[in-house]
Amino acid sequence: MKRRHTHASKDFNPETLALGYGYEPTLSEGAVKPPVFLTSTFQFQSAEEGKAFFQLAYGLREPNEGEQSGLIYSRLNNPNLQIFEERLAAWDLNEVGATFASGMAAISSTAFGLLRPGEVVIATSPIYGGSHYLLEKILPRFGIECRFVDAGDDAAARIAEAAEALGPERVRLVFIETPANPSNMLTDIRAVADVCEALTAAHDRKVYLAVDNTFLGPIFQRPALFGADLVIYSATKFIGGHSDVVAGVVTGSKAAMMPIMEARTILGTMANPFAGWLLLRSLETVSVRMRRQAKTAKALAKMLQEHPKVTRVNYPTLLPEGCPQRALYERQCTGPGSLISFEVEGGEAAAFKVLNSFQICRLAVSLGGTESLVEHPMRMTHADIEPEILITRGVTPGLIRMSVGLEHLSDLKQDLKHALKQIS
Repeated sequence: MKRRHTHASKDFNPETLALGYGYEPTLSEGAVKPPVFLTSTFQFQSAEEGKAFFQLAYGLREPNEGEQSGLIYSRLNNPNLQIFEERLAAWDLNEVGATFASGMAAISSTAFGLLRPGEVVIATSPIYGGSHYLLEKILPRFGIECRFVDAGDDAAARIAEAAEALGPERVRLVFIETPANPSNMLTDIRAVADVCEALTAAHDRKVYLAVDNTFLGPIFQRPALFGADLVIYSATKFIGGHSDVVAGVVTGSKAAMMPIMEARTILGTMANPFAGWLLLRSLETVSVRMRRQAKTAKALAKMLQEHPKVTRVNYPTLLPEGCPQRALYERQCTGPGSLISFEVEGGEAAAFKVLNSFQICRLAVSLGGTESLVEHPMRMTHADIEPEILITRGVTPGLIRMSVGLEHLSDLKQDLKHALKQIS
């Protein structure tokens, strides 16, 4: 199946591509679904073919018209991964995708592929704790500086100010997570892309914009439409969607992806074939799952907003009409997703009572699976960040993060009410 219908000048919709694009059953004994290619290496038909494949793999020559890289070794390429990468890249409106062993492998390979000593990353905050740790504590060991700015309204202006203070000619990568984890604060991708484009033009040196799209993508947000160079996912979350695979993905243009894929090959951060097969399975249902989860989350967020023991609920559909965040949500996103964070009266002690009282929601980190999960960001996923910094960005001792799954709405409502009753 190709990306575009042969009888019309229109691409197939992503949900259709996720079921057939990039795979030809006749190449696999007519199997309707791709088999698992559990092999480390692939046989060449001739020595000449092996030579040609390696020339393309290592960039020793440009491909001839219609020529594609052949299969060599599963650290470089594998059918399960390639099919998934082609389908997700099409969904993201990008040229190329690359699958990694985890979301952090995707982010770290992006960083080491693009950045050099003396260069600067500017990132929004709050972000996932692992990403924060990489940027703040690992990259400086290699002479790469990071500056954090607050996510949300005016983030683009703050990024421009940080670039000017740090030396705009040193800025190489801007990394944003929108919505932010766990505050659900939105950052204007188009406005940040404009800043990156201005820096690129002023210094004749590419400044990349990478967007962590884990919370809403690929269904409710497509960063490439707003100028993002790279779209990054923890595919463990909604794309995998069943809490049974750990993986990451990056999609982008061929030019932007080349150094990242080189880093993946040499660092060995490639996902394994079975992970690729699981991701292919899950991508077929990601639209159905995420839309159902968002519908349930919307109802739960409204219930939480009305609860007397809940002091704050962070969820896109609860943003007041007319405020900048609401306008950005309506312009940039097509749906709210299913991540809710809410603050309870009584701080950490009260939050722990609530967390220990759920009977359906599981007390575990991660998100985006078929089961509902709850956790305490300040003491769990974001525990490596100083509490004082977290509080300034809305991550308080009483904040709970909830990933809404596929359980029945009435059962989840009952579970939330029961847990909240434990606060005296």
